[in-house]
Amino acid sequence: MKNRITLDLEQPEKAAALFRALSSPVRLGMLKVIGEKPGINISAIGEKLSLPLSTTALHVRVLEDSGLILIQEKPGLRGYQKSCAILVEDIHVNVFPRWRNDRYTRNIKIDMPMGNYFDCAITKPCGMAGRNSYIGTEDDINAFFSPDRIHAQLVWFTSGFLEYRFPNAAIKNENIQELGFSFEACSEAAGYNNDWPSDITVWINAAEVFTFRSPGDFGGKRGANNPDWWPDEATQYGELHHLEINAAGCFGDGQKTCEDNLDSLRVAGGDYISFKIGIKKDAKYAGGLNLFGEYFGNYKQGVRMIARVER
Repeated sequence: MKNRITLDLEQPEKAAALFRALSSPVRLGMLKVIGEKPGINISAIGEKLSLPLSTTALHVRVLEDSGLILIQEKPGLRGYQKSCAILVEDIHVNVFPRWRNDRYTRNIKIDMPMGNYFDCAITKPCGMAGRNSYIGTEDDINAFFSPDRIHAQLVWFTSGFLEYRFPNAAIKNENIQELGFSFEACSEAAGYNNDWPSDITVWINAAEVFTFRSPGDFGGKRGANNPDWWPDEATQYGELHHLEINAAGCFGDGQKTCEDNLDSLRVAGGDYISFKIGIKKDAKYAGGLNLFGEYFGNYKQGVRMIARVER
């Protein structure tokens, strides 16, 4: 599943890296080649575009650093080869603030740390890791109830759920136009397995609104934010997923997923907004879940909620 990149001008470094990657006709040509033939290796890209291998490798690195492509090492006839795949389905840029008919919108953002969940029900294999070490021991469910869980930056389990509760006091009296959530996630396998599908579901205020299929538990290349102590043979990164809720319904990764909307989900009706993520008991692919925080994976965030309100 490809990601949707959503940027606003409050993320200047990330936006600049992306715009730089897209500013070159050569790199745009590379994206076209990779999109037409997923898994193509770097030398084949150079041959296709009549470029030296060294030049090709430099351009490919820029595309990788911007989050547009994924590079993986795979065995070939002459040792390991670096294959490339597109990570992005589309790119959405929010220019902030947005002026409309003498009114404007602003964003209210809350980043929820991984270990700050309200409730959980999980099964083994499971575990948590912080910036400096594991939290508790692997496959110890008791660690999920330890006070030390607040330091978690990576959480994984086989089935069940985590529930986070976002305060909504700041939006109760606002004219909410859209409520969005984003998070980095992947499947959970022993070590890692890039081909290990898992059907992951999100509930908002107890209503099931979004299920997506993670293609694997990603490894083979270190996550950009992983601490040095984290082993190379373990899970490394996930995909960034988005859920948007507005008057028209719920939209997961850019596709409408259900008719529930801001009103039916009562996002401003209680004292909090419940965000629950997990693996359903009847999931076709129950391949577990890894959920990444700011200091693991490729994206410097936990579970993020952004409310777009209009004045």
